[in-house]
Amino acid sequence: MQFKRSQRVSELIHEEISNLLINGIKDPRIGFVTLVKVELTNDLKHAKIYVSVLGNEEEKNQTIEGLMSASGFIRKELGRTLKLRYIPELRFKIDDSLDYSSKINKILSEIKSEES
Repeated sequence: MQFKRSQRVSELIHEEISNLLINGIKDPRIGFVTLVKVELTNDLKHAKIYVSVLGNEEEKNQTIEGLMSASGFIRKELGRTLKLRYIPELRFKIDDSLDYSSKINKILSEIKSEES
């Protein structure tokens, strides 16, 4: 369970990175990205940023590479806007829960059609 401070900072980071994805980052490798969740350690030193990306595996990998390349810029902007003593190290991860749920729904519908 996270402490209240880490939860608040996590929400602030989520909001700021979302704004940067819309307005600030111009890397052509970054495709259509949705920020899903920010997991921040209790000491506020490390953050896992889960993103959902539309596209195939190659496009997803390129997007992660683009985000990791832009992590210095993102950290600088977070420091400027949030005024934190320490800006966490950012690690971007693909959130494939939508793909997973889509596969499960497809399997369930196939089972249902076979039963009828």
